[in-house]
Amino acid sequence: MKPLKFHLALTVYFATLAIFARWMPTRMMETRGWRIYQAVVIACTLGELLWIGGAAALGTGSHFNLSGPAWAALYPLMGVLAVTLTSMTLVMGLAIWRNTATGLPKPVHLSMALGLVLTFVLTVLAAGILAQGTGHLVGTPVTGARLPLLGWSREVGDLRAPHFLATHAMHVLPLAGLAALALPSRAQVPAVLVAAAGTCALVLWALATSLAGLPLV
Repeated sequence: MKPLKFHLALTVYFATLAIFARWMPTRMMETRGWRIYQAVVIACTLGELLWIGGAAALGTGSHFNLSGPAWAALYPLMGVLAVTLTSMTLVMGLAIWRNTATGLPKPVHLSMALGLVLTFVLTVLAAGILAQGTGHLVGTPVTGARLPLLGWSREVGDLRAPHFLATHAMHVLPLAGLAALALPSRAQVPAVLVAAAGTCALVLWALATSLAGLPLV
């Protein structure tokens, strides 16, 4: 099940980036450096999928698996690969932010750039804390009650929750930017900034709640 979840998550991730890529500066996308960077991200993604799929095929865990020297060595390496593939949101977010020729309304332009940049910053924060432990749960569940579909614990803290919220800043904030277009023009950009601050606050609240051993729902 875990390899399938990762395949789906990466499909959504790269499909979103492919849509946003149309607002990247054309000259930047034609450079050799950009092509090399893309190749590195693709290689890191394939490495992640091979690691997760290989662990599943061997009937062992991919994450938090320190059962032997090989797995203990692979785990931090896979963390580096994960940060590298996530860095694509930061690079694209900054590039779109600086691109004055997107043709997008200002609140949409700003929300897209902020969503991408915050996805990287908040995901690295949440995933970094998650990776320091021995599992995604904080506390010991009694009945194993979980949220449908998401699978988050309903009894104890579950660090997958802030990780999930952080990753989807790249979707939530552009939607907020589109919604801001319905407001008076002078309120549109402030509304996007409020949405960005709210997203940060939500992720940090979810992170603190989970670390305290409390379920979000």
